[in-house]
Amino acid sequence: MIAEHNRLLDNWQEEKNSAALYAILAEHETNPHLAEVYRRLAEAEEKHATIWGEKLLAAGGVLPEFAPSWRTKTLAWLAKKLGVEVVLPTLASNEKTNSHAYLSQPDAAGLVPVERSHAFLLQQMNKTSGGVAGDVLAKMEGRHRSAGGNALRAAVLGASDGLVSNFNLVMGVAGAGMSNAGIMLTGFAGLLAGAISMALGEWISVQSSRELYEKQISTEQEEIAMAPEEEIEELTLIYQARGLDEPSARSLAQALMDNPETALDTLARDELGINPEDLGGSAWEAAITSFLLFAAGAILPVIPYVFFAGMTAVIISAVLSAAGLFTIGAAITLFTGKPVLISGLRQVLIGLAAAAATYLIGHLIGVNIAG
Repeated sequence: MIAEHNRLLDNWQEEKNSAALYAILAEHETNPHLAEVYRRLAEAEEKHATIWGEKLLAAGGVLPEFAPSWRTKTLAWLAKKLGVEVVLPTLASNEKTNSHAYLSQPDAAGLVPVERSHAFLLQQMNKTSGGVAGDVLAKMEGRHRSAGGNALRAAVLGASDGLVSNFNLVMGVAGAGMSNAGIMLTGFAGLLAGAISMALGEWISVQSSRELYEKQISTEQEEIAMAPEEEIEELTLIYQARGLDEPSARSLAQALMDNPETALDTLARDELGINPEDLGGSAWEAAITSFLLFAAGAILPVIPYVFFAGMTAVIISAVLSAAGLFTIGAAITLFTGKPVLISGLRQVLIGLAAAAATYLIGHLIGVNIAG
């Protein structure tokens, strides 16, 4: 009975959190048509929550007063500060996860198609809106772009790279018995080397993407001029795939092709998946932000050696790094939906285990060299 109550309560809370988040997105969405979509999504999730609430009460459970989860509050804050588009990939992933979770619950069978439909809708909104705004994408997207296509994930993993790599580097030289000044020098050198490497990689990646996008758009422009009928066919198929019947899709495609500039913009977005307004963002902004993200994580294990020495500095460095690892693990739950405590502690344990091994290896090397 307790397990059943917990299941119903978890479902109710998940739907209430989704409804609350969609309502906030509707408030901050500047496009009135998209805002209306978010309002309808919020209403749908509220109806789902009502279903689970009624089931819980019928089973003899207690319906608590709803309070948004940490995850919902964080996503809402990010949407307010950085724009609704930033959280769209995460929301689409959440809806897909919810539909999978309901598959194992017989009384939720009717909600599975709805959740799948929500996930598909959000994916289409993310594509047709051009995805994350160019300046935000440039600031937050990095070498981890392919990991879920999520700019927020890239920011978290960028800071994680800096923290984990420099924490292990510092612990290794500390274990070898290097002087306090030597450890600081090594730590700051590792910070600069890693941050510069990350920034350079980002600049090359984004600049190469921009050049590729420019070439693709140029090619598309030539095709519009030389073979407009083929482009009309392509647009027709795209709009049919999105749910329009063939006559409506063809009529819309024809109307768009009557204006070459509109046609190029539409084909770039719908066929190529490119936002011609920003072409993936500024390479320099991406490089600078990647540098700062990496450095923000890498500085944590070095700071204690500025004020302390010996084993005291080692311990404080480990504690400070562990706090950073826990924060990163907690941030990852924005994408995974796992409990904050479990994800945070897992990150801490893995990071500390790696640092302990590095410290031990450094100590053995140091003893052998000294001997």
